[in-house]
This record gives sequence, C-alpha cells and structure tokens, in this order.
Amino acid sequence: MLLSALLDGLEILECTADLQSQITGVSYDSRKVRPGELFVAVTGFAADGHKFIPMAAAKGAQAVLCEHAPQDTVPYIRVASTRHALAVVSANWFGRPAEKMCMIGITGTNGKTTSTYLLKSVLEQTLGAKVGLIGTIQNMIGDTVIETERTTPESYELQQLFAEMYHAGCTHVIMEVSSHALVLSRVDTVRFCVGVFTNLTEDHLDFHKTMEEYCRAKAMLFSRCETGVVNADDAYCAQITRDACCRILSYGVHSETAQLRAENLELRASGVAFDAVYEDCRAHAKLAIPGRFSVYNALGVIGAALALGLPLEKITAALANSSGVKGRAEVVPTPGKEYTVLIDYSHTPDSLENILRTVRGFCEGRLIAVFGCGGDRDPYKRPIMGEAAGRLADYSIVTSDNPRTESPMAIINDIVAGMKNVPHGYRVIENRVEAIEWALANARPGDVIVLCGKGHETYQEVNHVKHHMDEREIVAAYLERET
Repeated sequence: MLLSALLDGLEILECTADLQSQITGVSYDSRKVRPGELFVAVTGFAADGHKFIPMAAAKGAQAVLCEHAPQDTVPYIRVASTRHALAVVSANWFGRPAEKMCMIGITGTNGKTTSTYLLKSVLEQTLGAKVGLIGTIQNMIGDTVIETERTTPESYELQQLFAEMYHAGCTHVIMEVSSHALVLSRVDTVRFCVGVFTNLTEDHLDFHKTMEEYCRAKAMLFSRCETGVVNADDAYCAQITRDACCRILSYGVHSETAQLRAENLELRASGVAFDAVYEDCRAHAKLAIPGRFSVYNALGVIGAALALGLPLEKITAALANSSGVKGRAEVVPTPGKEYTVLIDYSHTPDSLENILRTVRGFCEGRLIAVFGCGGDRDPYKRPIMGEAAGRLADYSIVTSDNPRTESPMAIINDIVAGMKNVPHGYRVIENRVEAIEWALANARPGDVIVLCGKGHETYQEVNHVKHHMDEREIVAAYLERET
C-alpha cells in the first residue's frame, strides 16, 4: 500500500518520508518490525515507543510515524497523537472494515458482557444475521470463539478482527467499549450505529483518578454513534448525554421521562419478567437471568434493537429464548446437596451489591459470600466491597482474587478495613480453594453460596503468571471427595 493511502485521514505536521513509497505492513512493536513496514512510535504506560525508533530503523522500517522528530536519519511523519494515528493507519491498512458493517458499542461499569451476548442472540434470531462479538470473556465470529486478553484490543488488532469478521460474512458487530479504549484512541475511527450506556459506578479509578474523569471517558462513545441508548435511572445519565452528538433513546424503570419503560416487574429465582412499553407498543418480556439488574440489561438490549428498526414484539420473543452468560449469576451443579452455589463476576462494589441483593430475594437459608479484590487495580473500592458484603451477606469469607503483583494479605486487609462495623460475621482464608471448600463444608440446607469476582475466569493471576483455577472444577472435586 502506498504510504499516502495509509496516512489518509491524518493531519500531518511534518514529513520527510516519500509518500509514494510502498509500505509492506504496520507495526507498533519494534521487536516485530519487518523490512518495508511503517513503525508507529506509541507512548505507552511502561515505555515510550520513540525510544525504539533506532531498533525499528535497524530492522528495515520504511518510515516512522511519531510525535517527536527522531534523531536518526530514518524517514518520518510527525503527528500530534500516535495513538490516534495508529487507529487511522490500522483502519486504512485493513480496508476500513468497520464502515462495511453495523457497529454496536456497549459501555458502562456493569452489564456490558451480558448485554452483548443477549443482543447477539436477538439479532441472530430476528435477522438471521451473522454477528461478531468483542468482549471481556471472548471474541466471537458467528459461533467461532476467539480467546481475548483485554476488553477492547489495541486499535491494530481491533481493525484486524473487524476485517476477519467482515470477510467471514458478519453484517453486525457488537462490542464492549471500555473507558480505556475510548481514552486511549483504540476506537477512534469507528462510527457506531448504536451506542448503549448501562450504568456508572466506582471502578478503574486507578486509571481515571475521579468519577468525573471516568464519566467523561464513557461519554466519548456518544460523540461517535448515530443513536445512544441510555439508562435514564442512572445518576450519571445526564452527564453522559450532555455533549452527545446523536439521537438519544432512554430506558428505565423509575424515570418518568424514559422513552422505553419496564412495568409490572416480576423478580423470581428463575429470572425476570416485565412489560416493555415503547411509544404506543407494549410487549411482555422474559429473561432467564435473575435479578433487578437483568431488567436493566434487557431494557438496554431492547432499546438497541429498537434503534436498529426491529419491532418490539419480535425483540421480546427473541429475548425470552436467550440464555445466560458464563460467570454471570451462573448456577453450579451440586447434585445431592440442599444448598445452591452461584458464580458471578461481581468485582465492583455495585455488582457485588447487585448479586447479593438478587440472591437475598430468593435465598431460603443463609447467604454466604466468598470474595476478594484484584491486585494492581483500583484500591479504593476494596473497603467499600467489604462493607457491602458484611452488610448484605449473612456470612462472608474474604479471600484472594487475582493478586497479580500485590501481597494477597495486603489486599485482604484493605477489604477488612471496611468490615469493622458491619452487622454480619466474616472469616479470612487467603487461599481461594480453601475458602471455597470451607464454605461448602459449612453450608446448610437452603443456603446460597455466591463465589464472587472470578466469573468466567478459569485462572488466578499471581506475579504475571496465570495459574489454572476453575471454580466449577473446585466445587465438583470437593463434592466428589465427599460422596
């Protein structure tokens, strides 16, 4: 591809490279540069890509895209932001695949993953569409699963994935859009047909520092979509939509101004049911995932499908046939036992409170929470989660989650700091396997044990190493030993 074509859409501040030269590829990792490629010097958290320009040049880079003119004689193109530039050249390199599909982005603190899977199911059932999915658990091209490392990939990998989806016949792509991805320009070239806002609660403050910054990051989605579907019951909704450059379709349970409303709610252990009301249409909706938060997830999905022009009755019928998501209020088999075990990816104060309140609604015995907090992540939420568990669960077992490079006991001590004045008891068991087994050994008939935080994950990360740990296997192994 000609360098001029690769740079199409970029504002160039300075250029010493031959714009008519042929470029054989794009790389932002100097270790992977091959002869004839364009090297993009991105400033990262751990290192500045500009330091590796000599290495890229030595490996045969045809030109360098940078923010600061290099000292070497390598041909370069200088721009204001190489993160934005990487998004642009990546889209150009892969033929701008996102422009050829209907893109749907879902952002918010909680509910993104479940919402993407539910909406994928609705579109497949109603349109017969082949749908791509990009999210926390995995990426999917139709029914084909592709493992993932981060919620939203770097812009080059993201555009590569879009291209694979397009060439595989996908007409729609549904993706979780993280606040990091928005701030770090990973989706800069993507124009969304629909953007969905689920909610905003405390998370990622290690990166964003304040809730206001976190909110501004999420709101960026609504400057790059045609229709924004937003939760009118959320306290941050007005801030999210304040500078929106798109049509807004609001949903809610309590808001009197919401355009899409849920009425006559039924919350059961087997799931939720409600009447979805939009304009002059009303349809009964069911979803086999328990909890009030499931009503909001369903409303967001219904709103997105309405924005795409689908009729309300077809949407709700498809929703009723949609199943749950691994690690989201997932029931673990416990044959022969009179207690229940759930696995849930509740790793924020709000999601932990949501799952515990949900279980409280149908728990006949004691509610037992097994939880911890991840290391190298927002430390401010740890005591908040401790307080929530101590207030809402009858008994809590505080344990390790993904300690990463932090001391597990240091994290646990941060959690326990919030449990000083809680009404219910707790126990500290650092080893997560032992914590789960203790809960199982001490469960009584009618109890519900909620294993919080890991959800779909089948590993525990310690000092940059992921050790296999599947809570389903832990429960099954324990029960097998007990029989």
